[in-house]
Amino acid sequence: MAILKPFRGLRPPKNIVKDLASRPYDVLNSKEARVEAEGNPHSFLRVVKPEIELPEDTNLYSQQVYDKALENFKKFQEKGWLKQDETTNYYIYAQTWGEKIQYGIVGCAGVEDYLNDRIKKHELTRPDKEEDRMKHVRVVNANAEPVFFSYPAVAEIDGIVADITGNTLPEYDFMADDGFGHKFWVIENRETVERLEKLFAKVPAFYVADGHHRTAAAALVGNEKKQQNPNHTGKEEYNFFMAVLFPDNQLTIIDYNRAVKDLNGLSKDEFLGKLTRIFDVKEKGSDEYKPDRLHNFSMYLDGKWYELDAKKDTYDDNDPIGVLDVTILSKHVLDDILGIKNLRTDKRIDFVGGIRGLGELKKRVDSGEMEVAFALYPVTMKQLIDIADTGNIMPPKTTWFEPKLRSGLVVHSLED
Repeated sequence: MAILKPFRGLRPPKNIVKDLASRPYDVLNSKEARVEAEGNPHSFLRVVKPEIELPEDTNLYSQQVYDKALENFKKFQEKGWLKQDETTNYYIYAQTWGEKIQYGIVGCAGVEDYLNDRIKKHELTRPDKEEDRMKHVRVVNANAEPVFFSYPAVAEIDGIVADITGNTLPEYDFMADDGFGHKFWVIENRETVERLEKLFAKVPAFYVADGHHRTAAAALVGNEKKQQNPNHTGKEEYNFFMAVLFPDNQLTIIDYNRAVKDLNGLSKDEFLGKLTRIFDVKEKGSDEYKPDRLHNFSMYLDGKWYELDAKKDTYDDNDPIGVLDVTILSKHVLDDILGIKNLRTDKRIDFVGGIRGLGELKKRVDSGEMEVAFALYPVTMKQLIDIADTGNIMPPKTTWFEPKLRSGLVVHSLED
């Protein structure tokens, strides 16, 4: 069984929380972060992307970047922009997007649970990205940003959350500039905290939804600290890292689409001819076509949309990886026809989050930047859990979750 424990969070005062809370470090580049934080001294981007306060030609992985993160983290505390709670608490973090709302519990997951696979993954991580976040955790000595987990829904936990959110005002309640709403409650009642801790202790596993690199980094630094401490007890704060856990029945995975720079030397007609061996192809004209079921694809090529239905012999319903639409596309189209062998390193392909809409695919092809684009039907939470449970790994860039967790609403210090 996995554990989730309460902790003494570092949090901003209500009056600056909207200014302080930022998008995660990995959803915007340094240039975008500079613009977003400009004129806002409270922006938490100054901690999670501290290069924005250094010269633009600064190496993003130089020691001075991590030192600036620590300097700013200390400054935020000295100025009272982050204050530590007196008691160990859980927190409720609600995100709203139009009519949709999802409620997560913020707590600390266990390093040992990650190392022993009670926290299950569905993506591979890159060592360079792991090391970047490990350096950030080591130097700042805190989990500055939470990771995004899911778990099999538990009715009693849902009931506790519904009671608190339905009968008490949130500590924070704001709409971010991107249109996503964020609400935050502090669970201080000791009986409720203890009951939640016992309920989570019965959950067999947690699943990484978003933030595989941050999760790996937090766990590996915690394990480093354990190895370096001759008086290790297992109760030190470094044995735990901050996570937001959402029940699986509240989450929706958004499509993650692909755009390719060229047709690998093929003419348009030659390419379409090869596609007919794999799909039933229907031309849809200039009107956008969005996939509406598993094994149904959309393609934009030369000013036209096409509907592609995968033929039966292109997938395996009994294989958790072989049944995925990303596998069908990667194997039969990107690899076999377009010659893209490695999705992680090939510069001819780009990945476009479904949050940008089909219009983004059309725009990138019409501009000449890309030659062809594909939209996929999104993976389900059941598929994600099945893959993680069987120890399989999804192809790169398969899942996209929205809304993203805001950074800075609460921070977990590794100092005891």
